[in-house]
Amino acid sequence: MTLAYFNGKIVDIDEPVIPIDERGHQFGDGVYEVIRFYGKKPFMLKEHIERLYTSAKAIKLNISKEPTEMESLMMELVEKSGLEDADLYMQATRGIAPRNHLFPKAPASISMTVKPARQMDEEVKQKGAKVLLLEDERWQNCYIKSLNLLPNILAKQEAYENGCTEAVLVRDGFITEGSSSNIFMVKDSQVYTAPLSNHILAGITRLAVKEVAHELNISFVEESFTPAAFYQADEAFLTSTSSEVLPITLADGKVIGSGKPGPITAKLSKRFTEKTR
Repeated sequence: MTLAYFNGKIVDIDEPVIPIDERGHQFGDGVYEVIRFYGKKPFMLKEHIERLYTSAKAIKLNISKEPTEMESLMMELVEKSGLEDADLYMQATRGIAPRNHLFPKAPASISMTVKPARQMDEEVKQKGAKVLLLEDERWQNCYIKSLNLLPNILAKQEAYENGCTEAVLVRDGFITEGSSSNIFMVKDSQVYTAPLSNHILAGITRLAVKEVAHELNISFVEESFTPAAFYQADEAFLTSTSSEVLPITLADGKVIGSGKPGPITAKLSKRFTEKTR
C-alpha cells in the first residue's frame, strides 16, 4: 500500500498534513530525492543520501537527522508499505513559519511518500523514445535537486504536447540534460554525456551507467556535445531513477542511428537490470 510520513508520523497518503505556512508550499524552499526499491532493497541508497545532504548544504538547509537515521526511516517506511518494488519520494524544507523571505529558526521539515514503482511503457522501451530539443531556461545551479521545478515541468509538458517522451535541454549551444533525466549519445562505440557542472544534476542512474560501462569495457566520455552531433549519433539514450536506461530513436523528428535501440544501449540496459534485480 502507499504510505506517507510527515515530521515523525506515518500517515495515510491522502491525509491533509502540510500547513499553509510550510515553506516548501510557499517558496519551494527545499530539496528532494527519489529512490527506487527493488524487492524492498534500495538501489544506490548511499549515493542518494549523499546527494540529498549536498543539495541541502548548497541552500543552507540544516537537516537535523543524521544520514544513518534518514536511511533507517526510509527502510522502515518501505517495510511498512509492504511494497516489493517501490518509489520513495522524500523532501526536506525550511519548515513551517510565517511567510517571510528570510530564513526562519524553525527546524527542517521532512516528508516522504512510498508508492508502487512507476513502470516505463513497454512499447517505448522496445521501440525507443522520441525527444524534443528545447532551450535550457533554468537557473545556474541545476546540480541542486531543488523543489523549484517549474522550468522542468514546462519543458516536459511541451515535449508531451509534441508527442515526445522527454525534453532535451540546450544551453549555450550544448546539450545539458533532460527535463528529468541525463542524456547520452553513442558514436563510434563510445558513450558521451555532459560533464558534471552546475548546469546538470549528478544523476544516480548516470553514475550507475558509468560504472556499468567500465565493467563492460565500453568507453565512457564526459564531454559536451552539440545538437548537430546528437542528431548524427549512432545511438542515444536517457537515464533516470524511473526510466532506468531508455533508448532514444527520434529527436526533433530526426531519426537517430538506425531508428531502433542500438547494441551499446542494449548492453548497458541489460547489465543495469542485472545490477538492480
